Amino acid sequence: MSSAEAKAARRAKFEGVFEKIRDELVEHFAGEGMPAEAVKWYRDNLNYNVPGGKLNRGMSVVDTVEILKGRALTEDEYFKSAILGWCVELLQAYFLVADDMMDSSITRRGQPCWYRLPEVGSIAINDSFMLEAAIYRLLKVHFRTEPYYADLLDLFHETTYQTEMGQLVDLITAPEDKVDLSKFSLERHRLIVIYKTAYYSFYLPVACAMLVSRIPETYTVAAASGSATVKPYDLALSILLPLGEYFQIQDDFLDFSGTPEQIGKIGTDIVDNKCSWVVNTAIKLASPEQRQLLDENYGRKDAEKEKKVKALFEELGIRKVYAEYEERVVGDLKKKIGEIVEVEDGLKREVFESFLGKIYRRSK
Repeated sequence: MSSAEAKAARRAKFEGVFEKIRDELVEHFAGEGMPAEAVKWYRDNLNYNVPGGKLNRGMSVVDTVEILKGRALTEDEYFKSAILGWCVELLQAYFLVADDMMDSSITRRGQPCWYRLPEVGSIAINDSFMLEAAIYRLLKVHFRTEPYYADLLDLFHETTYQTEMGQLVDLITAPEDKVDLSKFSLERHRLIVIYKTAYYSFYLPVACAMLVSRIPETYTVAAASGSATVKPYDLALSILLPLGEYFQIQDDFLDFSGTPEQIGKIGTDIVDNKCSWVVNTAIKLASPEQRQLLDENYGRKDAEKEKKVKALFEELGIRKVYAEYEERVVGDLKKKIGEIVEVEDGLKREVFESFLGKIYRRSK
């Protein structure tokens, strides 16, 4: 089997679990005496908004459990890991349905945003709540008897709160219809990225995998001085947050530097007034005259003004700054990963090497 075929088979197996949990959720909903029209609506909401993306976040739960256990998973282990993966995907769907309304977005994953369907409209607000509630229904049914059930609840609640904090800062910093670059800075960008993206996209899947793999809160490892206490969840966080920040900075850079053929879309961060790493780096490097050009041209729905901003980014050497940043951050991450002392039933370097390998020097 080729790597492409193996990848497709892996995705198909994961999607098969979605069909089971979707039917389970809809059956429970119908069992509450809901009318047929509402049952169909809920099923359509789940089908339209949950399974259509890349599924990287969800499938990484399963991948991480396999790495931590160091073997192929039993059928029950796979099912439980995949359910947690789909809980992460449900959280993502909840955020995206709401985010698309806040941003007045047009399309999502190659189809109209859910709220833009004529029959849906503002009902999408309640639909987003139902996607979130489905997470806790699944956790209750499948994990309530597990000793780590409360930890899973805490993890999903805390991560949701963190993401919503980041979303608020992003919304008030960079509204599409009001450009004010005085609110932008690399520090503000970092705060938005860590809270809005890194916690739920990177830490959440790994923490889910650690909990289902029964990784303890602390354990002891051999050290030069005798022994040392490891707090694996804190250690994972210390690697995954900078990894998530790197991923988003890379995304911001590709929006500016990548071609539509390369990244599969036309970059819109400049015209959309995004608080991206690229513009924040430009603000830091710009002379007073260059800053004035940015103030007058950034965040405008105007192709000529967009060209002027892109030309300024080139003039400021953003490509070189990014290349230097990438090598520096990857060097730091590799060092931190390399320092992990592996023990049985503990963290494995491969968990983080796998994430880093997928991201480093990606072009789309």
